[in-house]
Order: sequence, then structure tokens, then C-alpha cells
Amino acid sequence: MEVQILSRKLIKPTSPTPPHLKSYKTSSLDQLAPPAYVPFILYYDANGDKNEIDERSKRLEKSLSEILTLYYPLAGRYIKDKQLVDCNDEGAEYLEAQVSGKLAQVLQGELKPELLNSLVPIVMPSETTPLAFVQVNMFECGGLAIALECAHFVIDGITATTFFNAWAKACKAEGINEVIHPIFDLASFFPPRENTMPMVPPKIPGPGANPIITKRFVFNKAAISSLKAIAKGGACDSETSTKRQPSRVVAVTALIWKALIAVAKARHGHLKASILCHSLNLRGKTALPIPDNSFGNFYMVANARFGGNNEGKFELHDLVDALDDSIRNTIDDCMKAQTGDDLVSMMTKSLREAGEERERGETDIYMFSSWCRFPFYEADFGWGKPAWMSIVAIPMEIIGMFDTKDGDGIEAWVSLHEEAMLMFQNYPEIKAFTSQI
Repeated sequence: MEVQILSRKLIKPTSPTPPHLKSYKTSSLDQLAPPAYVPFILYYDANGDKNEIDERSKRLEKSLSEILTLYYPLAGRYIKDKQLVDCNDEGAEYLEAQVSGKLAQVLQGELKPELLNSLVPIVMPSETTPLAFVQVNMFECGGLAIALECAHFVIDGITATTFFNAWAKACKAEGINEVIHPIFDLASFFPPRENTMPMVPPKIPGPGANPIITKRFVFNKAAISSLKAIAKGGACDSETSTKRQPSRVVAVTALIWKALIAVAKARHGHLKASILCHSLNLRGKTALPIPDNSFGNFYMVANARFGGNNEGKFELHDLVDALDDSIRNTIDDCMKAQTGDDLVSMMTKSLREAGEERERGETDIYMFSSWCRFPFYEADFGWGKPAWMSIVAIPMEIIGMFDTKDGDGIEAWVSLHEEAMLMFQNYPEIKAFTSQI
């Protein structure tokens, strides 16, 4: 699958940003986000005549320009020293590419995740780098893969998804008038701080190092139902059964954690302590009057711990309980928070705990990010809803979780060092509950 870039341009907002909105202050939660760009791709089957491709391209550009008027910070440039976005309307970068292949090859899982990386823009961060990149990939069959890549230090996954869906709605007949406007108020709740350290992701291996492999593991509805039943520990066994019915995400996350613990034991010859860092969308989960359509980073990291002593067990229900308690306790604490400072302090403590443990090297740190229930599959530009949503291969150890198209299953995108991946994919319960791609 060869991808040829046909054009590259900057798409500016249709209307200039008013003078009083030219400086957008980022929040202290934005400061804590990883200094990275996060991509995702939505795939659309060929729908209609191939001759419509040019017309679709024009509509995509026009509607992107219109939606950037509402999401004006994404057309600006980030000034790190001042912790703000200069909303100068320089634009988002927009690429068009021709793909020598058929979309069906991608949808049928014939391609390794690494090959999908060519469908997203290459970003070289600097002070003049756009905050949003779009790459529209046109397949020979007429199918489209539309990639969005945004700066995590300005927006989170929910904001990026909302922006993408708003763009899709603006592209349709109802147009920009049907789009719910974002609210730019998070900095008033979480003012920027001095000397704030952002989340430090795992190091990317250098040349010659053990490479990191990304694989996709699909848990269907039946597999997740079985996992939930196992996690309950048996209805008659009150000592081992979990206190609550675990969610899909908790059940799948706990199984992956169990496999990672087993892999670490096989590699080191003994059980190792570990911390599972799980991101939580905070919208609707605090007592602060923050609208759901707030623009920016608004999430918390919950840390669940496995002790790792040689006598300890790591049955699925044990890990489900540890993870479920961690998430619920974190949400309870967020609901009790009286001020934005309280939440920022909680986030800082959570990140510092994981960072210090990683530095000591005695505890494994596993980073999970769940985008389940994000409305990717609602993004209809006027030629139907997506056939699939994906991310790309990531060169660091991390696990991303996403809904399958039917909404019942979960796709886990697991990135591990090559040796660990070989053991992980052959772990009996991973083989039993997933299809691997």
C-alpha cells in the first residue's frame, strides 16, 4: 500500500478570529498532558460515483474552514513560554493523498498496523507547527480514510472527537448552523501554573534497540460476557466474587493487565509489582460547573496497583477489584473536589507517583487509554457513517482501547517491546478471548 501526497495546504477559518479572542489561555490540565500529537483515522466505504471525489474534497475543505471559525484555537500556534495559543488564523494543515490499494484490504485486517502510519501526517513539532493536521486519503476504489492529528497539550480525545464530528456535520446539508459551539472556559477553573511537569510517556527506543510492536486484539461481545462472568468469581463464592459487575472496559483491561504481569514474571523469573495508569474523562464527574462541550484537556489518571510479592495471586477477579476500586475512588475524590486546584493537585500527585516508581525501576508502569463510547461512528460527512475507526502503530509501550463498530466489543491496540509482545500474544487467555491482527 503506497501513499502519495498530492497536495499540502493550510486551511484558515472562514471568518477571522475577533481581536478579543486572539489569545487563548491553556489550562493547568493542558500543561500536564503529554507533549505529543495524537492521531486517529476514520474509514469510509466508496459511496457513489468516483467522479464525486473532487466534489467531496471541495466540501471537506470548505466545511473544515467553517468549523475552524468555531474551534479557532486549532487554527492558531502554541506559544509554550506564555502558556497560550496565539489565535492568529494561520490555519490547520490539510493534506490530500492517493493510496495505491483498496480500502477492503484495510477493513479486512490484511495490513499490519505499521502500514497505517502512512495514512496520518508526519508532524515535526516546533513553535510554528499547526495544532491540527488532516490527511484525506483516497483509495483506488473510491473509499476514503480521513485522519485527524491534534496537539494533546491543547485538547484531549473527547475534544478531538467532538471537533471531528462537528466538521462532519458542517460538511452535510444541515451545515454549520447545527453544530454545538465549544466553550473555552477551562483555564478559568484551572489557571496555568509555573514549573508544571507534563506527563512523561515511556521512552521511544533508539536505533538498534529492541523494537516496539503494535498489534490489535479484538474482544467480541461473547468474549467480554465470558470475561465478566469469570471476573465475578462465581455467584456462590462470596470470598472471591467481585463486589460489582465489572464494565466492559474494566474486564478487558484487567485481563490485559493479568497477561502483562505474567509476561513480566516470565522475563524476570519472579512476580513484579506494577501500577496500571488509566485515563478517565472527567466531564460530568465533578461538582464543578464545567460544560460537557468544554474545549481542552479535562481528564484524570487513576492508578491501580498490583503488589507483586511472590505469595500474591493475580487472578482476574483480584485485578478487576483493584482496578474498579481505583477508578471509583478516583471519581469519588473528583466529585468531592471543591476547586480546580484540588483536581490539579490530584492529577499532579497521580502522575508523580507513576513517574517516581518508573524512575526507581522496581515497578512496571502500564499506561492505558480508553476511548470507548467516544462517538467516532457517528461522524457522517454526507456519504455514510464510518466503516471503521483506527489509530496507528505507536513507538512506545501503551495500550489504547476503542469500541468495535457494533458498540459491543472492544479493540485493544497493544504496543510492546518485541520480546514481550511474542509472549503476550501467546498468553493462553489472550489467545482464548481475542482475535489477533
